[in-house]
Amino acid sequence: MRLMPNLTFASDNTGPAHTRIMQAVVDANTGPAMPYGADELNARAVTRIREVFEAPDAAVYFVATGTAANALILATLANPWDAIYGHRTSHIEDDECNAPEFYAGGAKLRLVDGPDGKMTPEALRAAIAQSPGGDVHTAQRGPVSITQATEKGTAHTLGEIRALTQVAHDHGLSTHMDGARFTNAMVHLDCTAAEMTWKSGIDTVSFGGTKNGCLGVEAAIFFDPKHAWEFELRRKRGAHLWSKHRFLSAQMDAYMSDGLWIDMAQSANGAAARLAAGITDHPDTSLDYTSGSNLLFARFPRAIHTRLHAAGARYYLFGDADGPDDEQVLCRLVCDWSKTDEDVDAFLALMTAG
Repeated sequence: MRLMPNLTFASDNTGPAHTRIMQAVVDANTGPAMPYGADELNARAVTRIREVFEAPDAAVYFVATGTAANALILATLANPWDAIYGHRTSHIEDDECNAPEFYAGGAKLRLVDGPDGKMTPEALRAAIAQSPGGDVHTAQRGPVSITQATEKGTAHTLGEIRALTQVAHDHGLSTHMDGARFTNAMVHLDCTAAEMTWKSGIDTVSFGGTKNGCLGVEAAIFFDPKHAWEFELRRKRGAHLWSKHRFLSAQMDAYMSDGLWIDMAQSANGAAARLAAGITDHPDTSLDYTSGSNLLFARFPRAIHTRLHAAGARYYLFGDADGPDDEQVLCRLVCDWSKTDEDVDAFLALMTAG
């Protein structure tokens, strides 16, 4: 039992793994199990994902990190001479240390603009037009990647996803959803996993678990299993096929059981909504975007940041720590599944203490 409020809002990666996830790993550590994904837990977890996504023929594979899931999927979809289309602030651009380009053997990211962390269909169409197919001198057209939820904390609506995938498919291009915070966006939209993916034109998805209460597991899902064997080869060649695979399988099996994955996302989103309401109500603080997940960008006077950090709060600042007390400084605040009302209220109380 915690005696003090948790004032760390730096990332959902700072949060703990859920006890049911940890117990599942402990329970899997009994007796022998076949390696490399041939364990019974893997088969059960894959079945659960196929049922949730309403995709009985989907190829489903587990890796330990979101970077691996994104990079290996995009490498499977893209040739080394292709362009991969994503938003200028997409996760694959901002947070993957060129892993997609590396694993794809040199495919380049073609960055697309749009407000609130989202590509617009018009901007995507214009970017695709920059690479006329068949011209040996330019990058060829490759897959389109959509970050959901975005790196700005916003969520693409189903209509926005469909509009982007329609542009991609009009040009014969595959589509990928980078879903590190997939469930947070899905809960916000009050839709199903199928509605947010293949029913809206998504061909592949990196289905995140780590940021939503798992110890470390992500699912690479191909709704068309024609890519299955190539992905398996790339996963092995890329050193991301776990030998003791049951410990990935156990996490995903527990995650998908009894709605735990949804419960944790609802908890994280609820905490973020409570935090957002307090920030909006304060006369000196504001939000940059309307959140569609558990991620917020806010502006506080530097004096408030100083007070919060002095009290032990931890979150990211975008700007100099020194300067006038009344100067507005942008910050990022993230709520993980374990954040309580008391944690949020303690943060807000410090924010308004002046």
